[in-house]
Amino acid sequence: MDKVLELLNRHHDEFWGMAPIADETGHPVPSDSCRWSQIIVSVLTGIVGLKRKKGQDFSDGSDVKAANLWEAIDTPRFNSVLKTGTKAAHSGKLTYLDGVPFTFFALWDHDLLNRCRFRMWVVRTQIDPLFREMADSWYNAVRSKNFQLQPPRNRDDDVLHNEFGTFSYPLLFSSTVENGKYRSAFLSEDALTSGLCKLANNTPQPLTHLGSSAIL
Repeated sequence: MDKVLELLNRHHDEFWGMAPIADETGHPVPSDSCRWSQIIVSVLTGIVGLKRKKGQDFSDGSDVKAANLWEAIDTPRFNSVLKTGTKAAHSGKLTYLDGVPFTFFALWDHDLLNRCRFRMWVVRTQIDPLFREMADSWYNAVRSKNFQLQPPRNRDDDVLHNEFGTFSYPLLFSSTVENGKYRSAFLSEDALTSGLCKLANNTPQPLTHLGSSAIL
């Protein structure tokens, strides 16, 4: 936990340290959310990367998708969650998920008090029935486009959605900046062993749902 908080604080300090310079020079704030999320997953779970080789994000075939709302100029979302449009044998097929033990979703946003926050959800992609049903429906309907999931941007719930499914996803980790630092965190190791997506009632609207969280 201490190492994850150290990483998050380094990312936070680097991002907001560069923000005034980026604004002064007319550029976006430099932040490689993809690589940061990969390293954070490895520290949290012990699943290592591919040592700079091409392929999935992690040595066991797992994947991570990341989005950062801080100073964003567009609408961040989780892109390319399902493989399609490539020459890979399982591209455009549900069998792609059979080789992906976990799909992680990392989000940097703000809570309802406008505090910087980091959250990560996880899907046990090989066995989660709702997620696989959603993926199968999408593969049967649209095989050549980017499968996106809309995260709970600046909301306190765990609902990710698109037109094929609105689910509450298992929350693995969350931490909020207090007095300039990430100081405590919520961690659910059970999400890796027994977590499953659950049906959500409605497609959520921004800043309307206040959920609950445990702090360790």
